[in-house]
Amino acid sequence: MAQPFAFCRDCLAEAAAGPRCLRCGSPRIARHRELATLSIAHVDCDAFFATIEKRDDPSLAEKPVIIGGGKRGVVSTACYIARIRGVKSAMPMFKALKLCPDAVVVKPNFAKYVEASRAVKAKMLALTPLVEPLSIDEAFLDLSGTAALHKAPPALTLARFAQEVERDVGITVSVGLASNKFLAKIASDLDKPRGFACLSINEASAFLSDRPIGFLWGVGPAFADQLARDGLRTIGDLQRADPRDLARRYGEGGLRLSRLAFGKDDRSVQPDRARKSVGAETTFDVDVTAADELEARLWRLCEKVAARLRADEIAGSTVTLKLKTTDFRLRTRAHALPSPTLLAGRIFEAARGMLKREANGTAFRLIGVSISDLRPGTDADPPDLERRTEKLGAIETAMAKLRARFGDDSVERAFAHRPRR
Repeated sequence: MAQPFAFCRDCLAEAAAGPRCLRCGSPRIARHRELATLSIAHVDCDAFFATIEKRDDPSLAEKPVIIGGGKRGVVSTACYIARIRGVKSAMPMFKALKLCPDAVVVKPNFAKYVEASRAVKAKMLALTPLVEPLSIDEAFLDLSGTAALHKAPPALTLARFAQEVERDVGITVSVGLASNKFLAKIASDLDKPRGFACLSINEASAFLSDRPIGFLWGVGPAFADQLARDGLRTIGDLQRADPRDLARRYGEGGLRLSRLAFGKDDRSVQPDRARKSVGAETTFDVDVTAADELEARLWRLCEKVAARLRADEIAGSTVTLKLKTTDFRLRTRAHALPSPTLLAGRIFEAARGMLKREANGTAFRLIGVSISDLRPGTDADPPDLERRTEKLGAIETAMAKLRARFGDDSVERAFAHRPRR
């Protein structure tokens, strides 16, 4: 009986049945019964922000690194050394530092991350036009029908892609390969970092059966608690349930759960998947009351939002301001612009107007800004009689270039009242 297709992920040579490559001796062999036919992939950059910081500062290579803000902020991401100690994304910084007191905390440099994200996305688009970004560091790809173009099955093409990203961008990725998006997303987490894993529909039921029900896409803690009260705690419980009963209890969501429990997912890879909004927020180390300091923090958030809009070549026309008081009460205010924008200056003007009405001596622990009603960036910032938007665009482009080269703190907007340090 012929051996299933297998190859070495280091030298890309076709591999025999043994545990190591006969050509280079590497143990990193990609082997699966359906390796030659699976074509839906999920690519996830490994600890993206932290990996870029280690790339740019070799002295951090063997140290635990956390990307984030001050003690009252949250963890954006952490390297795998810190993750072994229990540090997780979105964890409050004080908890992360308690778990990993020797961690090096680095403030995010979004300009660098956008540049690396663009480089990785360009390499994805060289493989297939069917690329569906999920965030700055992950995407789905559909490589169906690309074997003739790349003279290799999708699995081998993706292994070559992972090597090119590591060589040219200086970061690593993990690849999950499957017959649908749900299973591909699961597979990309199985072998991190520098991972490559396959999960076919034929093995999905057995693989999923012992997993907790919260493992399924779309099942949050509240829904998981509801399902547990109804006696559904594992995915195996769902597999044994009557789909008609699930539909009766939970409507369309019940049928979706029944399908996912067996690894079934008919969603296609959508390269033009619509995003609803783009935003940024920060939690202060010390509660902030002063309007001038809130304004200065707001400006930097508007710059981050504008950088993300430029990276994705999109614009928006509804600006939303988010504030959280010291007693955790949330305030949101929205303002519709007369035309879409991707300029930090225009986003800031709208948000500052709303902030002035809220900054009345109230102490805040968090501020955020987002923009929605998204559309292509080509529709953004039509010229005005005073050529104001044109000037704003030129200034922001110059600032972005300086920050990409010298860091986020290399150039700042001047304010009439400097924020207190």
